[in-house]
Amino acid sequence: MSGKRILIASGNPGKVREFSLALVPEGFDVVGMDALGDIDEIEETGETFEANARLKAEGYSTHADMLVLADDSGIEVDALDGRPGVQSARYGGSELDDDGRCRLMLHELDGVPDERRAARFRCVLALARYGETLATFNGVIEGVINHGPKGENGFGYDPLFFHPPSGCTTAQLAPAEKQKVSHRGKAIAAMLDVLRSGEVSV
Repeated sequence: MSGKRILIASGNPGKVREFSLALVPEGFDVVGMDALGDIDEIEETGETFEANARLKAEGYSTHADMLVLADDSGIEVDALDGRPGVQSARYGGSELDDDGRCRLMLHELDGVPDERRAARFRCVLALARYGETLATFNGVIEGVINHGPKGENGFGYDPLFFHPPSGCTTAQLAPAEKQKVSHRGKAIAAMLDVLRSGEVSV
């Protein structure tokens, strides 16, 4: 796969870092959204993670002469009836940043005991070329919402997401360790297996 270019269809620098961590050692030249120039952002109007990943991958791949990788991911909290789910990046409104969304979640879960704080991160990746999805990949990690933020690594809800097998939040894991256990890391691993096999041409 050496020398192959792939565009990461995300403006989230944390996601781009995680994709680069996995893809650069595999010989990929990872390209950001700035390579597309001034084009309209594709809105995430789908009702599922897969629908949104496909929307972005297919839409942006019509502007790129290379493979395009898009993801949609988020956190599902049982005590919130699966919210925020596909609305994870927009939870509480566009005016909130990561810290604000974490504070809102803690507020909504105030008084909820540990045994009812189960949650999971879910990720769907879509690979596309010239407007057509070539394959999708899924990853899930199960955990519990902490009673307060811990850790300086990661982004989004990582400081709140306690992963019992690791004994810490995903924000306390080193990037390489997080890659091994995270929802996005699992989806990326599944994608790399397919790319190495030649099932999807790069």
